[in-house]
Amino acid sequence: MDARNPVRPGLDRKAVGAVVLGNALEFYDFTVYAFFAKAIGEAFFPASDASHSLLASLALFGVGYVMRPIGGALIGALADRSGRKPAMLVTIVLMALGMLMLAACPGYAQIGGWAQAIVIAGRLIQGLALGGEVGPSTAYLLEAAPAKHRGFVTSWQIASQGCAALFAGLLATALALTIGEAAMAAWGWRVMFLVGLAVVPVGLVIRSHLPETGGVEKDPTAAASTGAVIGRLVREHGRLLGLTFLVVAASTVSNAVGTNMPVYAGATLGLSETVATAVPIALGLASVAFPLLGGYLADRYGRRPVMIWPRALILVLAVPAFAWLLRAPGPLAVYAVTFLLSALSSINAAAVIVGIPEALPRAVRSSGLAIVYALAVSVFGGSTNYAINWLIAATGDRMAPAYYLAAFSLVGTVAAWMLPETRGRVLDAGEGGRR
Repeated sequence: MDARNPVRPGLDRKAVGAVVLGNALEFYDFTVYAFFAKAIGEAFFPASDASHSLLASLALFGVGYVMRPIGGALIGALADRSGRKPAMLVTIVLMALGMLMLAACPGYAQIGGWAQAIVIAGRLIQGLALGGEVGPSTAYLLEAAPAKHRGFVTSWQIASQGCAALFAGLLATALALTIGEAAMAAWGWRVMFLVGLAVVPVGLVIRSHLPETGGVEKDPTAAASTGAVIGRLVREHGRLLGLTFLVVAASTVSNAVGTNMPVYAGATLGLSETVATAVPIALGLASVAFPLLGGYLADRYGRRPVMIWPRALILVLAVPAFAWLLRAPGPLAVYAVTFLLSALSSINAAAVIVGIPEALPRAVRSSGLAIVYALAVSVFGGSTNYAINWLIAATGDRMAPAYYLAAFSLVGTVAAWMLPETRGRVLDAGEGGRR
């Protein structure tokens, strides 16, 4: 077993589920936090002005993103040096610890500033884990999948996000109807995080029994240190990294605008808490099926077209969609706009998540995807919700999310146009040619 003849373990449903679990947990946490940002702000950053408390909570949400590039570099390089499985085990343990520190921490009213210190530390730990998760897990799926179906298999990374968002929306709605809005704000949001943590032991056990995708420890092209891995990555693939950063940035902004829709529906449009609670359901429905469609289309027609055209449609539709939403600010409009933008973004993201690692050799594949993804998400994932809410508050223009989304979609469309096509490319030496 060596790099010239890589192992391609069979991928059953259990194995795929274990691999994508970390990505699903990330988006579950992302969705739950975005939805309960106001309640979390009141618990840990109480203020006389509710908007100040919300902005403090959104700032805490962004704190974890500071650690993502570090996690991407350290854990992504670990996966390239020592194998995908050890890196995936590290990330899921750290992720669980970070979520637990937020869910179980007493509020500011109980322990004062210590509460803020604990939740900030938890978000930093979680950010480290999430920064390193996407590279090893996506590389594993890509390397284990049949050559003709790499797009579809890898698209489960994105579909898992939709499943997590859908589950979060359904659970939040059921819980709110059961215990009431006051209890949800007081302690129900903690239950949401604890439910996500409950699946971690199962994922940890399954991941520990997954076979490695290749003999990376005998790979003569593997670097001996994290610095060497990163140095080679930047030296040999700098242009590709720059373009993919812009593509992932556009996708990240789309996701953030979608997960901010509950806050937008409640704080900006003035819709009820019940209506806002159900918004992640529309987000989740679109994000379950459409990534798989995107993966199928990427396998059939190529990665670049599926990166370009959905992103271009978002560019064209973002402003009129939000304009309609403001003219008719009801549940139907909110759900329809959320669903449309999420569907297009999901198709695009499926091609992105397979095209980027396909363009990189095995020796830097995990670190390349992890670092680019972590940098883009660090800069734009943690700041977008804050930025668009600040823009609305500062300018009074409720169209701010549409302009923000359209601008990034333009950049993402141009960058995707400049990327190489990777469909049919030989993934690693010994794969047997184009297929």
